[in-house]
Amino acid sequence: MADSARSSDKNPRSPLKSKVVRSQKISPPNDSRPPPPGVPDDLEDFSDRDIEQHRRVPSAPGGPIIPRSHTPGHLASKSQDRRRKPSELSIRQRSQSASQAQASQQARTTPTSANTPRPPPPSFRPSNTASDATTLNSNDGSESTGGPGSDRDGRRPIAMRSTSAIAAKPSSLPLSSSSTRQLSTTVSSRSAPKGQHIPFPPLQDPKTAPDVPPAPSSGMYWSRAPVSGAPHTSLRAHTTTLVGSNIFVFGGCDSRACFNELYVFDADAFYWSVPHVTGEIPVPLRAMTCTAVGKKLVIFGGGDGPAYYNDIYVLDTTNFRWHRPKIIGDRVPSKRRAHTACLYKNGIYIFGGGDGVRALNDVWRLDVSDMNKMSWKLVSGPERAPPPGVRETRPKPRGYHTANMVGSKLIIFGGSDGGECFNDVWVYDVDAHIWKAVSIPQTYRRLSHTATLVGSYLFIVGGHDGNEYSNDVLLLNLVTMTWDRRRVYGLPPSGRGYHGTVLYDSRLFIIGGFDGSEVFSDVWMLELAVHAYYSQISHFTIEV
Repeated sequence: MADSARSSDKNPRSPLKSKVVRSQKISPPNDSRPPPPGVPDDLEDFSDRDIEQHRRVPSAPGGPIIPRSHTPGHLASKSQDRRRKPSELSIRQRSQSASQAQASQQARTTPTSANTPRPPPPSFRPSNTASDATTLNSNDGSESTGGPGSDRDGRRPIAMRSTSAIAAKPSSLPLSSSSTRQLSTTVSSRSAPKGQHIPFPPLQDPKTAPDVPPAPSSGMYWSRAPVSGAPHTSLRAHTTTLVGSNIFVFGGCDSRACFNELYVFDADAFYWSVPHVTGEIPVPLRAMTCTAVGKKLVIFGGGDGPAYYNDIYVLDTTNFRWHRPKIIGDRVPSKRRAHTACLYKNGIYIFGGGDGVRALNDVWRLDVSDMNKMSWKLVSGPERAPPPGVRETRPKPRGYHTANMVGSKLIIFGGSDGGECFNDVWVYDVDAHIWKAVSIPQTYRRLSHTATLVGSYLFIVGGHDGNEYSNDVLLLNLVTMTWDRRRVYGLPPSGRGYHGTVLYDSRLFIIGGFDGSEVFSDVWMLELAVHAYYSQISHFTIEV
């Protein structure tokens, strides 16, 4: 019995004995030199085969042992030493990937002779320095006996690393061409499965889709928005105002009546909603103006049939509450509709319109620095047209024109006085209070159109040219003050006027409108090739 006991003590392959040796004889040596250049400080950039071959190389004889506290896999190795205790299974091991666990299982079940070391992978340089966690041998493949801390056959189990530990530190070891090829194969084989792709908006059936030419990358493209949500009324002469990603649509009329409903169109989701509003709700209106001042909307003027108004309403878009601000002073503009309103600094500038008797060309400023108390100021009084042969110093009275504020300049284009459709362009300097006419050789007559500022261009969409409603897109270059007509691809909307246009996310959204017989409720999008118009976006001035 004693001889057999001594024989079992001398057996280096006893699992029980090797376990006792690891638990009792491992002690941190004093040598604290860093690992040699051939030893990677992290192994996440290698395949499982490279890691396994690298771990199975026996220790060099007499080589200094790197302290375990200096090895990057120290914590993972300690957890791996206790992996046979199910009750002490660590969180790190439970987070190991399936591929690493499978490689570790194959390494433990593959029989290997203790006297036949595996050759190192070609991506590792030979070294005579080894650690108890990761050791390398020389190129000749000579075997050496493991030092303190070696297990029964001179090998230590693989220190499996959790995914969190792998992601924490990138590898700094350069890869050879062979290991790079193996790494690329491993990464590609582990790529995530592709999910199902559902296109939105839904693709049209090629058999029933209209035949339209494809648009180049620098071209503009028409398409109808696939809207959803609450139903809304067909509208004309309404207002469309952008706040954030929402387009607030208010008022307007169809072929029978005017409305005071508020609709909200989500320009990201193409979704209509009808919010519940409270407070002093405006009367039904059409041809009024709506100006965004922060997150509040300021409504002025408008009419309904023979009625005209000069009232002011304010909507808070955060709580959908209407209120009427207090007006300070006695001077107020006349009742009107078909005018324009533009915000500059703390004032809203009102130009033109009609009062039911005549067209107007005066300019008023509404101080909106206090949304509860406002005041009016006349900055450019009305003036009749000069006699024939005398040069005009201001635009003729008009309504259904467009106005855009560019810096301190108010750009007026088109409109009508009830008898004539205009094609002129005027610039009003709100700081100097000076009108200037812009001389453009080629002109286009328009009324009830929309004008949207995109960079240094005004995009004119639709309107009436004195003969018929149009769906053309005109570009006015504000630097050269010349007209530019670009080709637009896709299936365009029908010709219309009295619609609303809003720029959002490199798209022009066209909502509603009227073609002389039908009032529309559709939403169209004009995809802009904005990179074609960015050359003068940042800094430009209007010189007339």
